[in-house]
Amino acid sequence: MKYFIIFVCAVTVSQFNYAQKISVDKFNGQRIEITKQSMIVVGSWGAANLIYSGALVGASRGSNKYFYEMNLIWGGVNFSLGCIGYLLSKNTHDLSYAESLKKQMTVEKIFLFNTGLDVAYVAGGFYLKERSNNNSKNIERNKGYGESIILQGSSLFIFDGLMYLIHKNHGKKLYRLLDNLKIGATGNGIACIIKL
Repeated sequence: MKYFIIFVCAVTVSQFNYAQKISVDKFNGQRIEITKQSMIVVGSWGAANLIYSGALVGASRGSNKYFYEMNLIWGGVNFSLGCIGYLLSKNTHDLSYAESLKKQMTVEKIFLFNTGLDVAYVAGGFYLKERSNNNSKNIERNKGYGESIILQGSSLFIFDGLMYLIHKNHGKKLYRLLDNLKIGATGNGIACIIKL
C-alpha cells in the first residue's frame, strides 16, 4: 500500500509538472506575441514619422523645418528599434518557471525604465522650447527641436506606460500557475499538496 501511495503521488506530481510546463510555454508565447505587436507599433510610428516629416522638411522654413528634421531623426531611431526588437523576439520554448519569471520581470523593467526616460525627453523638449524664448541664438532650431522632442517623448511615454501595464497584467498569469501547489512542513517531514 505504501508503494502504491508513492506511485500515485509521483504520477500526480509528474502530471502537474507536465500541465505546468504547457502553461508556462503558452504564457511565454503570449509574452512574445505582445512584445512583437508592440515592436510593430514602434516601427510603424517611426515609419510614419520618416514618411510624413521627410515629405515636409524640405518645404518648411523656420522652426517647422527643425521640427520635421528632429522627427526624421526620431523616426529613424524608432523604426530601427522596432525592426530589431521584432527580430529579436524569438519563441523561447523549454524555459523553466524561474527562467520565464526572470524574462517576464526583465520585460516589465525595460518598459518601466523607458517610461521614466520618456519623462526626461519631454522635460528636455520643454527646456529647449523655453530656451528659444530666452536666447537670441538658435531660436528657431531650439523651438523646432523642443516641440518635436515633446511630441515624440509624450507619444513614447503613452506607449511605454501602456506596454508596462499590459506586460504587468500578463505577468499575473505566471503567478497563478502555482496557486494549485502548496508546500509545507508537517510533523513527519515536508508535504506537497496539489489541488486537482
